Amino acid sequence: MVVVKGVSKKYGNKNVVEDISVEIEKGTITSFIGPNGAGKSTLISMISRLIAKDCGLISIDDKELSECKSEELAKKISILKQSNHLNIRLTVRDLVAFGRFPYCKGNLTKEDKEHVDQAIDYMELRDMQHKFLDQLSGGQRQRAFIAMVIAQDTEYVLLDEPLNNLDMKHSVQIMHVLRRLVDELGKTVVIVIHDINFASCYSDHIVALKDGKVVKKGTTPEIINPEVLKEIYDMDIQIENINQNRICVYF
Repeated sequence: MVVVKGVSKKYGNKNVVEDISVEIEKGTITSFIGPNGAGKSTLISMISRLIAKDCGLISIDDKELSECKSEELAKKISILKQSNHLNIRLTVRDLVAFGRFPYCKGNLTKEDKEHVDQAIDYMELRDMQHKFLDQLSGGQRQRAFIAMVIAQDTEYVLLDEPLNNLDMKHSVQIMHVLRRLVDELGKTVVIVIHDINFASCYSDHIVALKDGKVVKKGTTPEIINPEVLKEIYDMDIQIENINQNRICVYF
């Protein structure tokens, strides 16, 4: 379990995250939702220790993040940020193999190569594994980066807007993959996501943020309702029940 207690982050005089406390249960998908500037990306970056918190506590499996060695943490938590720009020319397979670096330090073993193969197959990248990243579409590159995270084989998988640049088909594919990681492999997935219908259909828990604070946290039915969504997004959103999913109509 990841436990966040009283965590805050300031940039200059602006509170980007203010006194946030949440718990992320093991073996679940937890989605962070909210408008732009709500503090979602900053919070997920602090949980992964990419950004230092100003105050508060963040622990993973009862151990404070500040006490974890970087090498140890890289085998526990993987994260994919919104923007992924590389200055070197890599093939898809080379990129995915980077996910094994915490284990092999660049000298891939047979086991490492098996993890790479599995991640490539998970993301249906087999036919383009030897292509260079700059030969791919934005959506294909995004899938390759997600495959790298899968190859890292961590218990906790953190993804900041993983559906960026993806069309409908591949957005659904990604969410199916994340659901499988949880249901079949027991992973714990945390995602920052703007599409509240994907959050509704695939999440076990949702944390709604606004202006750097948690507005509400709970199960999907507790969050995906007109009153809560009005408070988060300042607009009226109709909810329809379709195939046992709560679908938001806001167009």
